[in-house]
Amino acid sequence: MTEHLSRRDVDFMLYEWLDTLELPQRERFAEHSRETFDGLLDLSEDMATKLFAPHNKKSDQSQPEMDSNGKVVMLPEIGTALTEFSKAGLIAASFDEELGGMQLPNVVSRASTTIFQAANAATTSYAFLTVGNANLLAKYGTPEQIETWVLPMLEGRYFGTMCLSEPQAGSSLADITTKAVPADDGTFRITGTKMWISGGDHELTENIVHLVLAKAPGGGPGVKGISLFVVPKFLPDGTRNDVALVGLNHKMGNRGTTNTLLNFGDGTFAVEGAGQGAIGYPVGELHRGLFYMFNMMNEARIGVGFLATALGYAGFQKSLEYAKVRTQGRPVDAKGPDVPPVPIIDHPDVMRMMLAQKAYAEGALALCLYCARLLDEEQTASEDAARTRARTLLEVLTPIAKSWPSQWCLEANSLAIQVHGGYGYTTEFDVEQFYRDNRLNPIHEGAHGIHGLDLLGRKVVMDGGKGFGVLAETITETITRAREAGDEAARYADQLAASLTRLGEVTAAVWAPGDAALALANATAYLEATGHIVVAWLWLDQFLAASGPDDKFAADFYAGKRAATKYFFTYELPKTGVQFDLLAALDRTTLDTDPAWL
Repeated sequence: MTEHLSRRDVDFMLYEWLDTLELPQRERFAEHSRETFDGLLDLSEDMATKLFAPHNKKSDQSQPEMDSNGKVVMLPEIGTALTEFSKAGLIAASFDEELGGMQLPNVVSRASTTIFQAANAATTSYAFLTVGNANLLAKYGTPEQIETWVLPMLEGRYFGTMCLSEPQAGSSLADITTKAVPADDGTFRITGTKMWISGGDHELTENIVHLVLAKAPGGGPGVKGISLFVVPKFLPDGTRNDVALVGLNHKMGNRGTTNTLLNFGDGTFAVEGAGQGAIGYPVGELHRGLFYMFNMMNEARIGVGFLATALGYAGFQKSLEYAKVRTQGRPVDAKGPDVPPVPIIDHPDVMRMMLAQKAYAEGALALCLYCARLLDEEQTASEDAARTRARTLLEVLTPIAKSWPSQWCLEANSLAIQVHGGYGYTTEFDVEQFYRDNRLNPIHEGAHGIHGLDLLGRKVVMDGGKGFGVLAETITETITRAREAGDEAARYADQLAASLTRLGEVTAAVWAPGDAALALANATAYLEATGHIVVAWLWLDQFLAASGPDDKFAADFYAGKRAATKYFFTYELPKTGVQFDLLAALDRTTLDTDPAWL
């Protein structure tokens, strides 16, 4: 069976590149070692192969539906897989031991989750959402809330969601209309409608813990008035809360995850004596809901990057297997008609597509795991300065970690279809599903353009440009080491250094006029160019680590890393030049075009 995610690549990134084995020297991870890390990854591979991958296509073809009683009906295999996932303690893997967790490093836990996502993205999403929900409540909830809601989620008895969007608001959270009215007992009555809620209703668990953004009295305008509430499907005494499933959204891909329209407080399940509204429990201080939710949203954004990576990687693995065994055509320099057809990977243009997929998928995995390693550094580094630096760098990289894999691993999925030819466009082959599943991710957790605005409008200019400075300093450290290594590495270093210098110049140029609308008009081009520079840096950093034993398997693996680096610096990094020219010109095309002209 084809690997969905290369274990050899995961091991390389964790142990040879990111120095994950340094983490057990820290108090939080002192109980761990290479043995425990490998044990988790071995278990993940086994469960993903036996319980998640087998129903991936089936759940795509038999998506959840509502029955006549308004309950969600889905494949039983989904519940079976998630039950075993929970029993193995994988939901709680990175949580504190006092909460029943394993206190695994985030980078190892994320690697494990990505193995499952590559095998079956839709089923894994239920657990992914629950982990994010539990992380937020573990950080900001009261001891009672942790006991009531977090512990059952970590056991897999409850699952969690995040309820932000509304039909009229989308990503513009300032425009939400869901209301929270205080009751005499300290709870609130929540009324409103939430849209696009993944995992919003199902029968997989005893309860569903919704984290809901709503506007409570006394807050300021816009986002300043937003508070955060726990609104469970069932109250602690077992009473059905007034949270109603109105409908299921049927999607292009990722079909095995329920995506719901929910009404809160419409009277469908009115609680006796509670008045109008679903009962909600405030999290933290009122009117700081968006601050708390960003804890989960930033985690989810990197998680979306991992999800996009997993799907791009799975498509790459499938098309690589196909390209090696599918024979068609002959070399252009073949002599005579008797030359037999060759595997299509022998054709240069197919090799171009395979190198592109490898560069996108493995580059995206490097980006996401690097961010996960930064989170471990932020949480456990011994020096305050190191923690602060990791936090700053992670903030700058988060919009890139969400958006770059979402764009380029989707392109990898498109190339995987192309490699398969006409077969790739049929449902009999997996690659068309990977593309459909991945197409959500450029929208998921903030559309592509929003993250361009975040990167250029906030992250690189925060604290007087400190964010950009830390990123540039970190990239320069790799450039210095590569120049010292000489030869090919030094050539890549010079190329990367020139691109980094241009990025700094363009960043200053777009803000020089002091016109925010003009500066941000082409923020998406800035995001794409910066993302390519970041991934080029990470490829160069991997290039420097890609050396080891002389056996054939290792030699081929490291040669593959070096070939992908060469591809990225030859084919991809030069693309940023045109984008920088556009940005430096302060082009007004999108600002000056009247919608009436279209």
